[in-house]
Amino acid sequence: MAKKKKNILKLECTVCKNINYLKRVSKKTKKGLELKKFCKNCKKHTTHKAK
Repeated sequence: MAKKKKNILKLECTVCKNINYLKRVSKKTKKGLELKKFCKNCKKHTTHKAK
């Protein structure tokens, strides 16, 4: 069977406002996703929010 399609969210750095990551999430997930990831521009771990 084929996999169900998932939504693709863009994760934006809260410091420099650069979009660094794409994340596949289920359709039930709200857009309030917040992860701590490494930002290439800031060169440190920062909070990334779903855009």
